Amino acid sequence: MPYQKQTVREVLDKAAAAGRDALTAPEGRRVCEAYGIPTPGEGLASTAEEAVALAAELGGGPVALKIVSPDILHKTEAGGVLVGVEGADAVRAGFEKILANARGYKADAAVDGVQVQQMLTGGQEVIIGATTDPSFGKVVVFGLGGVLVEVLKDVTFRLAPVDKTEARSMLDGIAAAELLRGVRGGEAVDADALADVIVRLSDLVTDFPEIREFDLNPVFAGADGSVAADVRILLDTEPVAAPPQYTREEMLAVMNRLMHPRAVAVIGASNEDGKIGNSVMKNLINGGYLGEIYPINPKADEVLGRKAYARVADVPGEVDVAVFAIPAKFVVSAVREVGEKGIPAAVLIPSGFAETGNVELQKELVQAAREHNVRLLGPNIYGYYYTHENLCATFCTPYDVKGGVALTSQSGGIGMAILGFSRTTRTGVSAIVGLGNKSDLDEDDLLTFFEEDDNTRCIAMHLEDLKDGRAFVRAAQRTTKRKPVVVLKAGRTALGARAASSHTGALAGDDKVYDDILRQAGVVRAYSLNDMLEFARGLPVLPTPKGENVVIITGAGGSGVLLSDACDANGLTLMDIPDDLDTAFRAFIPPFGAAGNPIDITGGEPPSTYEATIRLGLEDPRIHALVLGYWHTIVTPPMVFAELVGRVVGEARAKGIDKPIVASLAGDTEVEQASEYLYDHGVVAYPYTTEKPVAVLGAKYRWARAANLL
Repeated sequence: MPYQKQTVREVLDKAAAAGRDALTAPEGRRVCEAYGIPTPGEGLASTAEEAVALAAELGGGPVALKIVSPDILHKTEAGGVLVGVEGADAVRAGFEKILANARGYKADAAVDGVQVQQMLTGGQEVIIGATTDPSFGKVVVFGLGGVLVEVLKDVTFRLAPVDKTEARSMLDGIAAAELLRGVRGGEAVDADALADVIVRLSDLVTDFPEIREFDLNPVFAGADGSVAADVRILLDTEPVAAPPQYTREEMLAVMNRLMHPRAVAVIGASNEDGKIGNSVMKNLINGGYLGEIYPINPKADEVLGRKAYARVADVPGEVDVAVFAIPAKFVVSAVREVGEKGIPAAVLIPSGFAETGNVELQKELVQAAREHNVRLLGPNIYGYYYTHENLCATFCTPYDVKGGVALTSQSGGIGMAILGFSRTTRTGVSAIVGLGNKSDLDEDDLLTFFEEDDNTRCIAMHLEDLKDGRAFVRAAQRTTKRKPVVVLKAGRTALGARAASSHTGALAGDDKVYDDILRQAGVVRAYSLNDMLEFARGLPVLPTPKGENVVIITGAGGSGVLLSDACDANGLTLMDIPDDLDTAFRAFIPPFGAAGNPIDITGGEPPSTYEATIRLGLEDPRIHALVLGYWHTIVTPPMVFAELVGRVVGEARAKGIDKPIVASLAGDTEVEQASEYLYDHGVVAYPYTTEKPVAVLGAKYRWARAANLL
């Protein structure tokens, strides 16, 4: 049925005119009917006799009685709900009891009457709802309903609006999905009808953004359709300010000048060792940046041998980036001067803004920047690197291992960890960017640039919050079609304090909302800093798998068991080895070894056994990825193993065979060097762990699935 938007508008306008932030149950029913959301038969009674008549019209069976009052939002708490009421005398007595309870709960409550509703039985109770998240805006929730939602909180979230395919995925996104499919002889619910309710509710809250929360709980889902037994709608009484919006072209224009600057001005440049302005100047010069560098210092004629300027306005020609190394109290006026000069990007290293409680100064800073068309990176950051321009606009030391990994962090401390890890592992980096307070530029700006950047093959981001979650999701969904995006989200959302635990708003007050929506965006979520860094390092090394069949080849049975567990934990599918392939593997392993999957070649085998089985695993097109478990032996020492694997993999690639291969090496300290050798030759390898290599492979698979590449 077409949506009756005008009906909804009339209901919402009436509530707004009365100064109400909630709809009554009859108003909620009218809204549901306007969008084709099924509700049970019901009516509003203003007297006990009207209630009796309505119950008879609804078939004479059991009914539910519910108080209808704009002043009583939580009906159950007020004793305003009775269920299973049957017969004229019981309905009459129930009506009077509900009114008495309402007066006892809130003596001055305005009462419109008592809702008489047909009782629903059978089917599975679920909750369908929507809430307004501070980062993502309108978010739809689905899960088990009734009292179970309070106990289990088995729910899943999606960004609204959702289409039918996404709605169907929500049905499979809860732990109790099997209940919906029918268990122990029970009927499966009509999944299409249930998904249709999700879509209609999603469209409704998208069309009317003033709806703050919308609960359908419980919805009775059965084999012949779904019906919402109870409706709860809360409204925003004040318009919600939308974050500033920039077009993709506008973001790219600024980001390209930030990352490929022809000239950089350092405001607060200094000749004094130990000053940030001195470190930034040294790093730009010593890092090999070939563009113009203009020191700004009114008290110096030159800085580190370069002519200094009293004001940025005095600099001849265009400047693309201004790096700030001055105290916070001088930043706002300097940003105005930067804007008047026509510099599009300011990199704000100074602290002393919102992170220290000085929120007003940061607001003043942002306002000045917007008035003068300056985009801000920071404040409170270590700066940024773009290695392919030899650009080190930071007080940290230059980074000289160029590669395809872009790393960002909201925290300076995490930024230092990123830098240290990258140096230790010699990870090839395209960019390292600090975001700090994110007063302006944030993750979606960076993703928009890195999506188009030919020097970047993988992006890894540490974030504590998202200012504009919708803009991030849009950018991530575009980017992840081309290259992996790894996210480490710290902390939890702040929703939920204002609502009881059975309400959609409170359900979103947990990290699950980020988990589900980041997955919807196609990103690979890391749950620890080390995972984020290892995924960023390993994903560009691994080729994209062409299918789901994973095979483990191991020299130790114990490693095989642990590797199998790790595959299961990371959502990988161990191939069911067909008979002909089983026979082929058995030709290379001793009789006391084990084919199947894992393939256990046993620990005492010579290098030739490893070589033959790995070669077979690479050359059989039915196998899509290999997990190797090496056990240190005298017969096949670690470096012998590493070199033979590197050679076999190289030979396969020369034939056009390129499959993801990861390896776990168990043994004495020699396995460390062997792991490094393998990593350098395109095999993601780790000593002393079965979990890490499989986790990296699992992350590659999660991205490939999200990008529809399998």
